[in-house]
Amino acid sequence: MYLKAENISFRYKKDNWILRNVDLSLGSGEVLGLIGDSGSGKSTLCKILSGYEKNYSGTVSIDGTGIPPGIYNPIQLIFQHPEKAVNPKWKMKDILNEGHVVSQDILDSFGIKKNWLHRWPNELSGGELQRFALARALSPKTKFLIADEITTMVDAITQAQIWESILDIVEEMKIGVLVVSHEKNLMNRLCHDVVHLSHINNI
Repeated sequence: MYLKAENISFRYKKDNWILRNVDLSLGSGEVLGLIGDSGSGKSTLCKILSGYEKNYSGTVSIDGTGIPPGIYNPIQLIFQHPEKAVNPKWKMKDILNEGHVVSQDILDSFGIKKNWLHRWPNELSGGELQRFALARALSPKTKFLIADEITTMVDAITQAQIWESILDIVEEMKIGVLVVSHEKNLMNRLCHDVVHLSHINNI
């Protein structure tokens, strides 16, 4: 199974292209790194791939088929700031199980403690919230995971723990992962291959 972005172009203003004729391919079970300068369009591309940004030209497909609108998107995006992706008026157990009931194995893999489930989002650290965001995204229906600078805000030990859990789970579930980061050492440890956005962006 392949996630493909073909001829992706995006601009905010008439002559201000952020992305132009970008092609990217990600296979099931593949961990692909995407690196680029600040403001180069990495996050915009992530939003296009996962359906958050609709105002673009080009196509995003899985095995040649467009992504149909539905209850659950098989391409899940994890943001850098998890607090922006949760409802502050919901307890964590409700946020966690909004789309599906998360298995205990995944909760254990990410070190999510039982007493966290009864807390509000503002009672957890950024690293703890990110664990919830990841656990929620790794549904049996998830085929691809887009990880946009997801461990930038946590310490090195937590970063290593989170990525170890992610890699174990995605390998078992045959999920393709796009890792977006500025950290070249992290990329080299995690990814099968690394692409620099400037090399595929024709602006």
